[in-house]
Amino acid sequence: MNKKIIQETLAKLKKESSKRKFSQTVELVVNLKGLDLKKPEHQVHAYVQLHHSRGKPVKVCALVGPELLEQAKTDVDGYVGVDDFGKHQDKMLAKKLANSYDYFVAQATIMPKLATAFGRVFGPKGKMPNPKAGCVVPPNANLKQLHEKLQKTVKLLALTDPIIHVAIGTEEMADDAVVDNIQVVYDWLVHHLPQGKDNIRNAFIKMSMTKSYSLGGKDEETSKKDKKSKKVEVKEEAPEESAPEESKESTDVVDEVAEEEA
Repeated sequence: MNKKIIQETLAKLKKESSKRKFSQTVELVVNLKGLDLKKPEHQVHAYVQLHHSRGKPVKVCALVGPELLEQAKTDVDGYVGVDDFGKHQDKMLAKKLANSYDYFVAQATIMPKLATAFGRVFGPKGKMPNPKAGCVVPPNANLKQLHEKLQKTVKLLALTDPIIHVAIGTEEMADDAVVDNIQVVYDWLVHHLPQGKDNIRNAFIKMSMTKSYSLGGKDEETSKKDKKSKKVEVKEEAPEESAPEESKESTDVVDEVAEEEA
């Protein structure tokens, strides 16, 4: 995607956005096409490494055995030792834990115990430690390095709906960093979708409390108004004819893991 288009669209988004009492998240929305998401090879489930952080801390919790317990106390945002897994058999406590962190890191040697203790809650929420993100580690892992890596890791998901929606930065970040993060995600999709760019219908950026701004096309709200006005014109010119129904395209993606930048 053309860098200049992203820069101009981001500048317009920020200029037209009302000032809020909090730092709004900048989000990238990519609509997909020409995919059959019933096919696993068309689904998207990947972790992509950005060049910059997302502007807000990513909270990481380690679920570990005695080998990594001391590291976990200092190098991540929270931890649960294997001896305390039993305390989280209470479903409400497990839900509270799941909602408190963005990523969970697990020591590989205790995965069976972890699955028993947390699986029924973490699984449906998509919070089980995922090896694709590097979150299942050996007993001698460096948790500090992993924590730093996850600050720049985003999850791309399109399993049932043909749309990618991902937080890419904040309004307070430098524009160049946000633009670069957008390019990294967009380029990853182009290189990993079955038909590349032909599987991308359009892309938008928005902030938490704004409308969507198209990257290279009409903005979301403008497009809707144009469609509505066209329908009115058809009814006025030919009231006895009904507009043909639009065919619903099947939609789709890949289950790939982004390679970490050298």
